[in-house]
Amino acid sequence: MTKHDGLTKGWTRDQMAARAAQELQDGFYVNLGIGIPTLVANHVPAGMTVTLQSENGMLGIGPFPTEDEIDADLINAGKQTISELPHSAYFDSAASFAMIRGGKIDLTVLGGMEVSEGGDIANWMVPGKMIKGMGGAMDLVAGVKKIIVVMEHCAKDGSPKFIPACTLPLTGRNVVDMVITDLAVFQRPDHASPFKLIELAPGVTAEELAEKTTAHYVS
Repeated sequence: MTKHDGLTKGWTRDQMAARAAQELQDGFYVNLGIGIPTLVANHVPAGMTVTLQSENGMLGIGPFPTEDEIDADLINAGKQTISELPHSAYFDSAASFAMIRGGKIDLTVLGGMEVSEGGDIANWMVPGKMIKGMGGAMDLVAGVKKIIVVMEHCAKDGSPKFIPACTLPLTGRNVVDMVITDLAVFQRPDHASPFKLIELAPGVTAEELAEKTTAHYVS
């Protein structure tokens, strides 16, 4: 989200998550990645049954708890405290990744550092930071039926993150179905087609978006 001439343009992180929640469907099993994607849990449409899965071993995640409801033993993959539901189930990592690798999860919403115009995603290697490994990201992009990436359109230095080719180590190649940023939404019908701009965030013009995007897309 940016400010220009005193006016706010684009979506906030919470609004980006709300936009991603519009892609949920009744009966879906959904995995939410670390960062902005975790906010999707607060925007599941009323009356819709969506079961959230966490790769650290929980099926059936409720919204973030209030201060009085916090249970330190209940956390998601990002180590945030979460709430349970009457139908919540717990299991080990082997069962969790069997669900993911077995194609049992309908949708995953992931954060991203870079997405290429060909649907590649880089979201695990943070430049200059010590990391312990990829975690479940590679399994998710390989095993889940639909991949949505939610990320800021530009990095802190102003450089685009939706680009012709990723420069960081890849999590997956040609796997992304939809990209939601603070400026716009891009989607492709299949992995052989280019991304198409389907929605602009409030106050953002097509010209402004083009200036901040180096990836090729269809308007």
